[in-house]
Amino acid sequence: MEGRGLTLRSKSRRQRPQISAPKPISGPLPPNAKAPDAGEAAFTAGRERAAQNGATSDLVKRRYSTRFNAPDFDANVPPVPSLPPPAAPGAFGGLGPSAAPRQPSPFDGASPAPKVDLHALRDPSLPVERYVANLLANASEEEIQKYQEKLRKVKNRTSTDLQQNVYQNRTQFIKISKEAEKLKDEMRTLRTLMADLTAALGQTTVGNTPNPMSPAEDHFPKRNPNRSSVANLESMWNVQLQTLWKTVEGSQKFLPAVPGRHIVLETGNWAELDSATWKPKRPVHIVLLNDHLLVAAKKRKRVDQNHPHQGPVPTKLVAEECWPLQDIDMIDLAANLGTGAAREEALDRGIANALSVRVGSKPFTYRQDKRDTTTKNELLATFRKTVEDLRRNLRSETEAASKPLEAYGYLTGRHLSMSQNAEPLELADGPRDKSDLRIDVDGKQQNLRWVEGQIDELDIDIALQRFDAAVATIERLRKLAKGLKGNAIAQEVINVKVDGRATRLAGMLSRALVDTHSFPNKTKTNVTWLTRLGFEDQARETFLQARSDVVAKRIRACVFEGDLPLYIFQISFVYFTLIKNTVSIYQQCFPSVMSSSCIRWAKHHLDGFNGLLTRQLSSVQRGTAVWQKCLDIVHEHANMLTEVGVDFTDLVARGLEEQDNPGLTGRTVQPAEKLPTAAPPVI
Repeated sequence: MEGRGLTLRSKSRRQRPQISAPKPISGPLPPNAKAPDAGEAAFTAGRERAAQNGATSDLVKRRYSTRFNAPDFDANVPPVPSLPPPAAPGAFGGLGPSAAPRQPSPFDGASPAPKVDLHALRDPSLPVERYVANLLANASEEEIQKYQEKLRKVKNRTSTDLQQNVYQNRTQFIKISKEAEKLKDEMRTLRTLMADLTAALGQTTVGNTPNPMSPAEDHFPKRNPNRSSVANLESMWNVQLQTLWKTVEGSQKFLPAVPGRHIVLETGNWAELDSATWKPKRPVHIVLLNDHLLVAAKKRKRVDQNHPHQGPVPTKLVAEECWPLQDIDMIDLAANLGTGAAREEALDRGIANALSVRVGSKPFTYRQDKRDTTTKNELLATFRKTVEDLRRNLRSETEAASKPLEAYGYLTGRHLSMSQNAEPLELADGPRDKSDLRIDVDGKQQNLRWVEGQIDELDIDIALQRFDAAVATIERLRKLAKGLKGNAIAQEVINVKVDGRATRLAGMLSRALVDTHSFPNKTKTNVTWLTRLGFEDQARETFLQARSDVVAKRIRACVFEGDLPLYIFQISFVYFTLIKNTVSIYQQCFPSVMSSSCIRWAKHHLDGFNGLLTRQLSSVQRGTAVWQKCLDIVHEHANMLTEVGVDFTDLVARGLEEQDNPGLTGRTVQPAEKLPTAAPPVI
């Protein structure tokens, strides 16, 4: 209470106290004493200087003499780690102060695990080493591993997305390319149809205007647009041919009257060029028919000298060349002009309006004198369309002619059994108007093409190893062939095709049976398929042969190392265990009526075991402990066969008993005695 009216400011003009700098402590410190820091030294010096002053110094002394109890730090706490170097402003998320991991404190818990920053990883200018060093500076080994796993997942996901994007882009590119090509073809077809429409409209024009593409004096007469029937169309085509014969001299010997032959396009003002020098040789007239291309040369007519002719010189058309459309090819020379001086020379000579007709290895070059590209393009387009129509018509005629024999020949091919049969040969020599062969399939009439489709599906099932579906198809086709009692040819054809596929499928199933003969369920499935195909004998022999190979392999693995009872134990255990397992699997997979084959197989391997046992005990004295121990081992293992209903007790070690009883030597054992006493099989 006494100091309530006092202040730190003194009313007198005394000198203000000054706090000196820290001073070093002279003399050594005690072992348990702590060195004062700079703050405590400053406070001590100020207190000593304030003691020399008045009341103000006393207040200063009282103020600065306050002490605080220092916390009791644990010596086991690790030191505070150093701070990372400061990053530039605007740096990456993993490098800046805000994104940098917080420094752990002795009083804090575990630091958060580092996370994958996709935005930072997408930056191409990311300093990877410095980024990773700053991000994982305080991470534990487990956190580093987790961060590595996250990076792997991001990499895999990015790789998958990239592959999907590439595949989608490729698919879209292919789709767009196909659409563009389809559109191009449609535009080309539309252009050709427009040209055909223009030509048709020009031909149906009523009037007597001369054709400008014909010679000056001669032209084809116009026809009335009467196309209401096929007869009128044939009549019009006949008029065309007769007019052509009159107009073009010698054309009748190249183009005789044939049903359906007609003129498609006629164009004039062409000149034939030398294929080597491109110099004009003579003017020509080109006539395109539906099956031939006629080239007529324009020549002068003979003029009577007694009656001079005034005006232009009269001309006539003489047929020079005529080729079938299937034997020629028409090429546009404007597409192969080259570059440079050669191109300029070709353009000067008008090769851009020329085309080449190649017949075999001999070319013919023709140029449009009017330098009209439209006429050349029209001729090319019409020629290509006519060739395509001709090929289509020939193909349809061939199919229609071979349709009665298609059902038989499609399936029989060149099979030997069918080539030796006289009935197909008679069909081939007979008329072509016979009806197609029909067979009844589930109440529906089908031809043999349907059977071929079923066989194609069967081939696919066999190739893809869909055995169940393949076996079902073979059974269905065999049942179908069995029902065709009124048609022996179709029945034989179907049986031949199906039997070939069944044999190939049985081979594949046999190989699968060899690979899985130790698994009862799989073995039963394969045996069932082979039995349904009619190859039960092959299934039985394949299975038993595979088991015999296993017995031989396991016996060869047993090596005699001097201990006879141990060796006898090994071979007897292998023999009787494999015989027991084989009989057990056989009883599960095969019917009981076929059990004799398995018993015969077991008896064969038992004889082999007896022979091996006789050779091994031939040097051992009978009645000894070793002899008796070996026999006990053999009989103990032989008792395992009773688990599957087979008893070989009387046949085990039979060779040794015959050696003990000399009266049995040389006795022929009847086949009935070789069979073991077998209990009823257990299915």
